[in-house]
Amino acid sequence: QVQVVASGGGLVHAGDSLRVSCAASGRTLSRSAMGWFRQAPGKDREFVAAIRWTTGSTYVADSVKGRFTISRDNAKNTVYLQMNSLKPEDTAVYYCAVQTTSGSVYYARSYGFWGQGTQVTVSS
Repeated sequence: QVQVVASGGGLVHAGDSLRVSCAASGRTLSRSAMGWFRQAPGKDREFVAAIRWTTGSTYVADSVKGRFTISRDNAKNTVYLQMNSLKPEDTAVYYCAVQTTSGSVYYARSYGFWGQGTQVTVSS
C-alpha cells in the first residue's frame, strides 16, 4: 500500500513564492516517479512536474518552466514543488501522485496513487 500526503498550499499574492510538499510511504517507490498535477475550476487536470526517485531526472511543464522547480529528499520520501513568481493563473488544487506504470510521466493515467490535493490560490 502506498500513501501520499500533500501539504503546504495557501493564499499568496502574485509574484510571491510558495513551496508544497508531498510525503509518500510504501513499497516500490524506488522504481517510481513522483508527479505534481493541478486542476483549476472548470478545467482538466494538467501535468506540472515530475521527478524520478532513483535518478533525480526532472520533467517540468512549459507553462511553469523557469518558475517552478521540483526536488526530492529520498531519506524523507518527500518531493517538493517550489513555485516562484506565482501568477493568478497558477490558482488550482495541486495533487501529487506516485507513478505506477511504465507510461509517460506526463500523463495522469501513469499514476496509481494520489494525494488528497492542496489548494494554491494566487491573488492579483
